[in-house]
Amino acid sequence: MIGFIPTRDADAARPFFEQVLGLVFVSDVAFALVFRTAHGSMLRLVRVEEFTPAPFTILGWEVTEIEQKARDLAGHGVACLRFPFLDQDEAGIWTAPSGDKVLWFKDPDGNTLSFSQHLQL
Repeated sequence: MIGFIPTRDADAARPFFEQVLGLVFVSDVAFALVFRTAHGSMLRLVRVEEFTPAPFTILGWEVTEIEQKARDLAGHGVACLRFPFLDQDEAGIWTAPSGDKVLWFKDPDGNTLSFSQHLQL
């Protein structure tokens, strides 16, 4: 699978995806920044002049230690999103009735991203 995320500011997006999220930078081509995820999937941050961020999650990662991921984000100054209709803990993590956990955050362009920890894989 190849993921695509729009960016208006590649100079701000690269350190976020590389240093904050830990993706491996592959290349900077004229129209995109290319990264590899821990499992080898490709993510392309496509340079665009204008766009309106979607009002929902556009990409997420499945993780095994979501509480640590929340601390890592906070350590980089990234705030977890809070929603008034969800009962989220102090770190911003929502626990679904199934026991699965999700936290949401924004990238420098305002795209909503998430980390999810699922009990049943």
